[in-house]
Amino acid sequence: QVQLAESGGGSVQAGGSLRLSCVASGYSSNNYCVGWFRQAPGKEREGIASIYTGNTITYVHASVKGRFSISQDDAEDTRYLQMDGLKPEDTAMYYCAASSIPWTSCTRGQWTAINFRTWGQGTQVTVSS
Repeated sequence: QVQLAESGGGSVQAGGSLRLSCVASGYSSNNYCVGWFRQAPGKEREGIASIYTGNTITYVHASVKGRFSISQDDAEDTRYLQMDGLKPEDTAMYYCAASSIPWTSCTRGQWTAINFRTWGQGTQVTVSS
């Protein structure tokens, strides 16, 4: 089964940008869905974006659409979350995760955290005003 590892978090000023990376390792003979999530202390885990391996169609949640985007480099088994115009409200632990849901559900955002079977360790994003 694939393993995932996030990186790229840090502390930035409001209005700044970060690009998070999610590197996959381990062999997989099938394509799968990769999602980005975030969770602030005391709050529920929130789905942010998703993409299907080998596919260019992306989903971005309305709460961050226009500021965040998801992309991938299949050759390097890496997915990215580009975050621009960061706000203090974006402060959270950010996770990537993998799911076996079909590409249609993945690229339409028709999923929740329970659909994702494999998770990275998380990377902290802190945005100050």
